[in-house]
Amino acid sequence: MAEVVRRWFAVRGGEWGFAVVGLPVAVAGGVYALAVLYAGTLLSLTVLGLPFLVAALRGARGLGALHRRLVGRLLGERVEAPAALPRPAGFVARGRVVLADPVAWRTLLYLVLRLPLGVLGFAAAVALPLGCGWLTGFPLWRRALEAGPHGVDRLDVVCVPLGLALLAAVPGAVRALSAANRGLARLLLGPARTQRRVRELETARATLLAENTDRLRRLERDLHDGTQARLVALAITLSLADDALAPVPHPDLGRLRALVDRARGQTDETIAELRRLTRGINPPVLDGGLAEALPALTATSPVPVAVRLDLPERPDPAVERALYFCAAELLTNVAKHSGARAAELTARTAGGRVRLTVRDDGRGGAAAGTGTGLSGLAGRLAAVDGVLRIDSPPGGPTVITAELPVRL
Repeated sequence: MAEVVRRWFAVRGGEWGFAVVGLPVAVAGGVYALAVLYAGTLLSLTVLGLPFLVAALRGARGLGALHRRLVGRLLGERVEAPAALPRPAGFVARGRVVLADPVAWRTLLYLVLRLPLGVLGFAAAVALPLGCGWLTGFPLWRRALEAGPHGVDRLDVVCVPLGLALLAAVPGAVRALSAANRGLARLLLGPARTQRRVRELETARATLLAENTDRLRRLERDLHDGTQARLVALAITLSLADDALAPVPHPDLGRLRALVDRARGQTDETIAELRRLTRGINPPVLDGGLAEALPALTATSPVPVAVRLDLPERPDPAVERALYFCAAELLTNVAKHSGARAAELTARTAGGRVRLTVRDDGRGGAAAGTGTGLSGLAGRLAAVDGVLRIDSPPGGPTVITAELPVRL
């Protein structure tokens, strides 16, 4: 009995509310969708067919927004709203856009499928508990309604355990139907797959553009405050050396030699700073491709890294740069955060995709947003249509995979 009570309280209040309140909304939406499909079929041969469908599909979009709010508020499932329809000039052009809108058609499908789910949810949350109460109390109802003495028969023995068993199954049924409603809303009420992919790419490219803008500003600041200042100091030193070479009876050769040595040192420092600033723009080691760049990169890692490469074709330059900097970031994380004693880097191309995997035997627990830069790395990969997958259970091992298309 305690387990039954625990299961009942484990179900969120919103799930009970969705099962009860969602029934009239599901019935209204299902009736609307079926009526639209039926009437649209009948009117398709008349001049009223297309205007009717345009108005009905606009209404379906509105009902989809209502269901998204209901699912978000009661089930806690945030479904991203699809993009608004474009508004071209002309009534006919706008009608054509509405008729070709995949979001509206998918919403109609959702309303049709939501109807049986709504009925089942209401039955699980309301009708089934009432039936369980009737079954559990059946021996009492029977004796109260029928006169005369009654002995305990097989029906009395079966009803009470059956009612309790069904009562214990109610929370699981409510949770299962709530999960089905969440999945249906995610699948059909959000943006279409192509729209979602376009939006993800736009967001990733906007993020990458902002990062590149910040990087250019930092480069400009470093050149202004660092390299330019060194060049000014070098120019002053050369000017002093030029003054020391002026025709005088006894030139100070020691001072001249010190100025030349200072100029040489300032030149070396300026060259080193320029190399540091330009290292992140386009690594020269990539001139020979990833097959040469990745072994050179792992050779500088403080953690021993085994390299396995299978790269029969070179990816596009943008993909190579993304993979190289991804490998550099992941190996840096291995050295700084993992506590690993050994790591492995694998890169291979197959089926038009290139996959980079970094595995280590460290403590695990790596995740996006934990200070390891993985969130930013995933965003930069998304800008070139790549994905980052993280498998890092506590205690390790950590396996992080970056997958990108070979050609953009």
